Amino acid sequence: MHWSRWGDPAHMTALPESAAGLLELAFGPAVPRPAVDLTQVRLPVAELADHVLDALRGVVGEDHVDTTDEARVRHTGGKSTPDLLALRDGDAAAAPDAVVRPADHDEVLALIALCVDRRIAVVPFGGGTSVVGGLAASRDVLTGVIAIDLSRLDGLVAVDQVSGTAVLQAGVPGPRAERLLGEQGLTLGHFPQSFEFATIGGFAVTRSSGQSSSGYGRFDSMVVGLKVATPQGTWDLGVAPASAAGPDLKQLVLGSEGTLGIVTEVTVAVRPAPETAVYETWRFPSFQSGVTAMRTLTQDGINPTVLRLSDETETSLNLAKPESIGAESAGGALMVCGYEAAPARVERMRAEVGATLERLGGTSLGAEDGQQWADGRFAAPYMRDALLDVGVLVETLETATFWGNLDHLYAEVKSALDSSLGAQGMNPIVLCHISHVYRTGASLYFTVACKAADDPRRQWHEAKRAASDAIVAAGGTITHHHAVGHDHKPWYAEEIGPVGVAVLRAVKQAVDPVGVLNPEVLIP
Repeated sequence: MHWSRWGDPAHMTALPESAAGLLELAFGPAVPRPAVDLTQVRLPVAELADHVLDALRGVVGEDHVDTTDEARVRHTGGKSTPDLLALRDGDAAAAPDAVVRPADHDEVLALIALCVDRRIAVVPFGGGTSVVGGLAASRDVLTGVIAIDLSRLDGLVAVDQVSGTAVLQAGVPGPRAERLLGEQGLTLGHFPQSFEFATIGGFAVTRSSGQSSSGYGRFDSMVVGLKVATPQGTWDLGVAPASAAGPDLKQLVLGSEGTLGIVTEVTVAVRPAPETAVYETWRFPSFQSGVTAMRTLTQDGINPTVLRLSDETETSLNLAKPESIGAESAGGALMVCGYEAAPARVERMRAEVGATLERLGGTSLGAEDGQQWADGRFAAPYMRDALLDVGVLVETLETATFWGNLDHLYAEVKSALDSSLGAQGMNPIVLCHISHVYRTGASLYFTVACKAADDPRRQWHEAKRAASDAIVAAGGTITHHHAVGHDHKPWYAEEIGPVGVAVLRAVKQAVDPVGVLNPEVLIP
């Protein structure tokens, strides 16, 4: 990816004219805020001695230990707006001292053992897409930091067509996973917005949730086995599809963000690749009426593969179609329904879902807009960079709760964002959508835009803190799929309580007593 932006540099985009006009109306004239050049980025002095670097080379080979400035910058932090703002300002204080690329599980084990012996912090690095400060290890009590880049662990290890499982190495990016499985007539069906760059291991350790989760489920529900390199040795998890042999220890690793070990292989449930896919849109009079329709579909067991609902503000701005942001909208709340299956089944699903949505007040808009959404669903992060370029601060946050509490949580988070940014003299635009649903509840995904202040990192920090306080007070989870990282730790500790904190600390002490694995991330 680009070192200070999201994604492929060849896909950088400019603001549509409709969006530029809207932004000037909302926030005043554009104020260009260009990023510094890569050569101007300020790096901390590397702390690893030559004999330590030689030891690392002894594990992975001369060509796979990189201490160049560019490699260090490219492995600095993730892709949250604060991370990008820091790099755009030339601040790479969180850079590792070296980037190390192991070839297999045994080399990862050996690197961890070496780092324990030399007291070096280890940051596992997959696609680098973290948005919660999950890739910035603390140096406080250790002698240096390395990023273990898993990009060489990029293979499909095995496929069991009878059981419907596949073993993938942790460094396989989403698109490569789909290509490898597609050659076997299979799919994972996991398409988060980070899909183009995030990796199988990253999906597992952050409990990722994709845009087809309504049909395929969250990534953690797809995982049936894990192979993990830890300071205590290899940890193999998952010998059967289900077990009553004590607590499911896979759940300790899923969501652990590299703090308890480095996942090197993931065994996942896979499905036959769908023969066809159809996406359509529906309009509801209000967000609340659309929520009722989503809940009804889910609780009746007829929800489609993709199910997404934008609130009135997001609908009015056409955020579901990035190339049309700011263009005139008919209002109401826009729902996207996607169906991925054999043609006959798709038609049956569309008919059953359509009858329910019509009964609940929805109006069909057909398949054209739905296909436009599908074609552009990975474009939104590129648009964020274009907005940052013209002095508009844009960031997202998400949560989840039970259906009965959804309206309350939605109102409280919006109010907190409006109040915090309003108190800073800004007039924000706060948007929301639902794209992950369950029988008992759903997620809320907020996008916030406002004029950037002189110190936009501090500006967002204050707004995010207010929103996080509101989430916990209103009974939501501090994160549904973005993970905890460093940014969410205070609220995570409150969510799991003193007993939960003690349990996590005890597990960390048992597995990583020296504390080299992603220190200061996740564990309160």
